[in-house]
Amino acid sequence: MIDYPRIVITAGEPAGIGPDLCLQMAQHQFPCELIVIADPTLLQQRANELGLEISLTEADLKQKPYPSAKGEVRYIPVSLSHTSQAGKLDKRNAEYVLNSLQIALDGCINNQFDAMVTAPVHKGVINDAGIEFTGHTEFLADGAGVDKVVMMLATEQLRVALATTHLPLKEVSSQITQSSLTKIISIIETSFQNQFGITLPRIAVCGLNPHAGEGGHLGHEEIDVISPVIEQFKLQNSNITGPWPADTVFVDEKLKQFDVVLAMYHDQGLPVLKHHGFGQAVNVTLGLPFIRTSVDHGTALELAGTGQAKSTSLIAAINMALTMNNNRNVL
Repeated sequence: MIDYPRIVITAGEPAGIGPDLCLQMAQHQFPCELIVIADPTLLQQRANELGLEISLTEADLKQKPYPSAKGEVRYIPVSLSHTSQAGKLDKRNAEYVLNSLQIALDGCINNQFDAMVTAPVHKGVINDAGIEFTGHTEFLADGAGVDKVVMMLATEQLRVALATTHLPLKEVSSQITQSSLTKIISIIETSFQNQFGITLPRIAVCGLNPHAGEGGHLGHEEIDVISPVIEQFKLQNSNITGPWPADTVFVDEKLKQFDVVLAMYHDQGLPVLKHHGFGQAVNVTLGLPFIRTSVDHGTALELAGTGQAKSTSLIAAINMALTMNNNRNVL
């Protein structure tokens, strides 16, 4: 008998396109059990708006996982605080969003789920509700008791991890230290071994400055911080190279030599990746004790309930979670 993985999906901001994507996803079939955490009334309401025929089934976690039928949405119910209208944010539903995430987090930690896939949330409306919330990644890391995680975006041909994420550019240099960079590279290396089945991942590390500092003439971060860390990993027989100038490391011929590129800041690496595959890219959180993938876009309130939202990134996130689960600890 086949052992199918069980993957949980959080539907995200109820006024956004998350519910739409979950319903569109159900029009496809996957070699796993998919369970959506959402208010079933919201799902049915949005299905009616989109003109989609769906069958809603409450999930039974005591039953052995098996794939859903086409058009079937298995769900764990969480009640909205207030009726949601597509495209219109309501801070009264902030607790609903966080409750959904907490159920998914608890289920992953307790091994009820083999992976988590998240649809987009709206940080602003959660903060407007008086709840301190900086994002999915921080929420999940805190809940899992992890002090450091790494954000990576991936397409089928390109993976880009980030040394820093959402920081003003003037603060980036001070946040890149030998200690932090060592931790980040260790997380990437371990994650690729344990979740991607790559025994000796080939990691390309970008420099921070133009031309990777040009021998100190354009900055000393490469000399003082980045190169010493790379050399320490090389002494441990890691397959790590750099610091590479960011304007040449993303050339196709060069990328064939690497499994992942570590960019020093958000807009050093992600514009290349999103130009390469926006709408089909996946956001992966490395360093959690479970698999978590997400879409590469936001809530797109203006598209909610219109039928114009595309589920390609959600489908890619599900497939990435499946791949990572299948390769888990396969070395």
